Parts: sequence; C-alpha cells; structure tokens
Amino acid sequence: MKRLSTAAFAALMSLAADGASAAERTVTLKVDNLFCATCPYIVKRTLSRIPGVTEVDVSYREKTAVVTFDDRKTNLAALLAATAGTGFPATVIE
Repeated sequence: MKRLSTAAFAALMSLAADGASAAERTVTLKVDNLFCATCPYIVKRTLSRIPGVTEVDVSYREKTAVVTFDDRKTNLAALLAATAGTGFPATVIE
C-alpha cells in the first residue's frame, strides 16, 4: 500500500509541475496607432499593469508587443481590451 501511495504522489506532483509550466504563455500582438516615441511606453505600461503579465516588449518599428503572461490569471481578451481602452487596438499575430 505504501508503494502505491508513493507512486500516486509522484504522479500528482508530475501533473502539478506540468500544469504550472503550461500556464505561462507568450503572444505577439500587432498594435495599431503607434505614431510617436511615447506610444510604446504607454502600451507597455498598460499591459504590465494587468495581473499575471510578467514581461512586455513593445517595438515601435515593428508595431508589435510581445507579452508573456500567466493564463491562469489573465487571458488574451483582457490584454486586447486593455490596449484598446488606451487607444491602441491590437490583434494576435502569434
């Protein structure tokens, strides 16, 4: 019985570890209305304030934002709503 319990515990820990790493996602957004040097700063600040977002890199040249987030704490709809709410509508490209 003890052997079964140890095996079951190991299996549960494996599933928990897989679930934890699967929650982090990275997406690339095409961001509209990036017309000046301040715009990427505003987009980055807006996305960074969303709970669960861990990293944001905005490119003025490419008109993109690469966002890493925990999908247990936020989702794509929240990211898109946040950028649109500040005047920078975005769409997912990756």
